[in-house]
Amino acid sequence: MSTTADSRTALRICPLCEATCGLTLTIEGTRVTSARGDRDDVFSQGFICPKGASFGAADGDPDRLRTPLVRKDGELREATWAEAFDAVAAGLRPVVERYGPHAVGAVLGNPNVHTMAGALYPTVLLAGLGTRSLFTASTLDQMPKHVSSGLLYGDANAIPVPDLDRTDHLLLIGANPLESNGSLCTAPDFPGKLKALKSRGGTLTVIDPRRTRTAKLADRHVAIRPGTDAMLLAAMTYVLFEEELTDLGELAELVQGTDELREAVRDFTPEAAAEACDVDADTIRALARELAAAPTAAVYGRIGSCTVPHGTLASWLVDILNILTGNLDRPGGALFPQAATDRTPRPAGPGHGFALGRWHSRVSRHPEAKGELPMAALAEEIDTATAEGEPIRALVVIAANPVLSAPDGDRLDKALGSLDFMVSVDPYLNETSRHAHVVLPPPPPSQSPHHDFAFNTLAVRNQVRYTRAAVPLEPGRMAETEILARLVLAATGMHGAEPSAVDDLVIGQTLGKAVKEPHSPAHGRDPRELAAQLTGETGPERRLDMMLRLGPYGDGFGVRPEGLTLEKLLDQPHGIDLGPLQPRLPQPLKTRSGLVELLPQPLADDLPRLRDALRRRPEGLVLVGRRHLRSNNSWMHNIPALTGGTNRCTLHIHPDDADRLGVTNGAPVRVKGAGGEVVAPAEITDAVRRGVVSLPHGWGHDRPGTRTTHAAENPGVNVNQLLDGSLLDPLSGTAVLNGVPIDIAPTGTTP
Repeated sequence: MSTTADSRTALRICPLCEATCGLTLTIEGTRVTSARGDRDDVFSQGFICPKGASFGAADGDPDRLRTPLVRKDGELREATWAEAFDAVAAGLRPVVERYGPHAVGAVLGNPNVHTMAGALYPTVLLAGLGTRSLFTASTLDQMPKHVSSGLLYGDANAIPVPDLDRTDHLLLIGANPLESNGSLCTAPDFPGKLKALKSRGGTLTVIDPRRTRTAKLADRHVAIRPGTDAMLLAAMTYVLFEEELTDLGELAELVQGTDELREAVRDFTPEAAAEACDVDADTIRALARELAAAPTAAVYGRIGSCTVPHGTLASWLVDILNILTGNLDRPGGALFPQAATDRTPRPAGPGHGFALGRWHSRVSRHPEAKGELPMAALAEEIDTATAEGEPIRALVVIAANPVLSAPDGDRLDKALGSLDFMVSVDPYLNETSRHAHVVLPPPPPSQSPHHDFAFNTLAVRNQVRYTRAAVPLEPGRMAETEILARLVLAATGMHGAEPSAVDDLVIGQTLGKAVKEPHSPAHGRDPRELAAQLTGETGPERRLDMMLRLGPYGDGFGVRPEGLTLEKLLDQPHGIDLGPLQPRLPQPLKTRSGLVELLPQPLADDLPRLRDALRRRPEGLVLVGRRHLRSNNSWMHNIPALTGGTNRCTLHIHPDDADRLGVTNGAPVRVKGAGGEVVAPAEITDAVRRGVVSLPHGWGHDRPGTRTTHAAENPGVNVNQLLDGSLLDPLSGTAVLNGVPIDIAPTGTTP
């Protein structure tokens, strides 16, 4: 940090997307006046995108709530923190005591993984409540990857990422990292890494129904029919077997089920897949041959291949292609990151495996996945009575806006209004939090510390960074970590206890387990003595210190003096580089066999559904979403610097389709789906293929009772209102958001 007479600078890791770039903030008083890339950051090395550059505007948004709101006589009114938490305890505990824990639902949004508080406290809250009514943004995004990884490797969080800096051949399917900055692949300056790949003679292939900015950079762009990703990948797998192009290399002794997999894909010939995918058979064969021939290669799939009817199968087949070509767990391929706060690595060997459907939703009997129920089922779990237990009567919503992000927001909007009680942790009064009985606003990010617990487990280079709050908490504010700790206490019958009790409880439980684990550096030691060694100014810092010490690079509480501690990390404000990704198998495997299980039964059982889809060619138009570089779901539409330009809610439509339907550029178009209809201006462009239209996700800021002034001036429309929530990937419970049949017509006519 440096200081002048008029201003000072401070470091901060950007929390606005998954790239986690280091920032240098300029601060005048308590106001962030500018942000630039931190050139000395060990991971991002000065890269910054428009979101990071607008950190100050997001941080200082005047519409951010500054004090809690409590509903009195039907209206949300400003209240003290004590009044707010009294209301939470009075609202939640009676529901639990009268109807049981499952009558309290929890909704966790995407921003939770962008904050320390969101990483450290929701699991404690859920354990304390004992509820199975958990809904998160995962089932609107990446849950298929968790499920496929759980089935393949026994651990739903063991997600291999492409080794971008060393690969010779990168195949992207359903991914647009030049706009998203990457997802499930934490990589600052993703555009620069793709350009470096091409500069060193590598090949970039992009499979996407839209000619995105990423696709324009590609050596080969394949404009697939939306929703057919799994069929294409299965056909590529067929080619690898048929032409004897498989080469597992060092993986051969760690894999089981190769012969069964060969038999399972025998119907997915390129010729059979070609018509369904609208990709000719020769191209499918070329994709497989090029992948197999590359010295090193990585296949990477993202949201476009996840939020489709066969999202889990597509996610599984991404890894299958990496495995069959010998590119899993090797430099230049796809490797498993090792975060500094990962648990102490255990010896390789069989584990407990991964199970699906341990319980089901009450109304439609959707199976749980990774402890979660489908977000698309939230409304019916609130508004529908059955004999299968109580409906959800109270809701804890943390950093989530499902009225815009989940299917059929109109139904969910009504359902939220019927709850006995709802508490929302959110800096804004938005389309969802407006229904809350209590709103608990966290401070702006400049006033919060930052460490990326989740994203470092997905990073393309092992590193560790931590930044303390750049600006002191303003009077009347409460740290987000304290808000969530007090929420835990209020929700679990411990209202009034000190928030430090939550951190002390977690530290005691974690160290108590560590001293009993033979592979832990803390084995056999006194957990109280270990707890006394922890440093840090706050409970969250003490927990971070504990995780670093117990982690793969840690000092083991003095066992490895050269290892990581919080103090050593604080001494390196630009972070500590831990080196490139390294092969780690078989250690990450937790399957019952201790091997990579290529064809787990749930995936084998779902393949007939994919075979049936080979014979179906949908008629009419289908809808896909799109992301903007200057946006992140519904978060940032209230920041003037991040709206306008290309970040607009328009309907992309191909010129041929527009001409056929009588649609003119800029004119309003009525779009109708199973869940309703919206009207959006047409933007005629050949960036979408024929038969496909695209609306961006996260818009629709036109509901009354919100306080997002700029977003309300340019509200856009809610693309998810076109969905009725009935279309799900059955294995993961993920809503189908792409490849959805719709009808369109100019306004004044009926679709």
